[in-house]
Amino acid sequence: MKVIASSLRKGNVVEKDGKLYVILFAENIHPGKGTPVTQLDMRRISDGVKVSERYRTTEQVERAYVEEREHTFLYRDAEGFHFMNPESYDQVAVPESVVGETAPYLKEGMAVQISQHNGIAISLVLPQRATFEVVETEPVTKGQTASSSYKPATLSNGVRTLVPPHISAGTRVVVMTADGAYVERAKD
Repeated sequence: MKVIASSLRKGNVVEKDGKLYVILFAENIHPGKGTPVTQLDMRRISDGVKVSERYRTTEQVERAYVEEREHTFLYRDAEGFHFMNPESYDQVAVPESVVGETAPYLKEGMAVQISQHNGIAISLVLPQRATFEVVETEPVTKGQTASSSYKPATLSNGVRTLVPPHISAGTRVVVMTADGAYVERAKD
């Protein structure tokens, strides 16, 4: 079905020249002078090649029919990442190329949105936030102000991030799954 370019978002799938592309980043640009445009960074599903395209915001783009369903993450092995549909208990193996940079944020039992086209997993959307434990961080330096000083920390999933000085090793924190940025101390 045809949609206007400005309505496209990250995770949507579009068809161009008979090939399917998943949108990695979408931005509507409104210059002071001239026509507003939509900048799309896309990955070709068939071979993983990344492409950057610009469309006028009112231009029509062919959006592919994609089935989106919630799945639960089970485990990872040599085949890829395994998810289960909680309604039908069907299992889906998703290759590492589709999961991409979000792999460290997957936790057993986490609910994710998987987009499938003709039964093949093409994109994955994680919840915005996830909770992990801080396994290593620098000790607190007395006299540091709490306002703008952050210190490096390593989380239980292996990701390095910056946390406020009052966070110590063993503390559970909430981070954004998009970039690993610290949000708050976990409330559990």
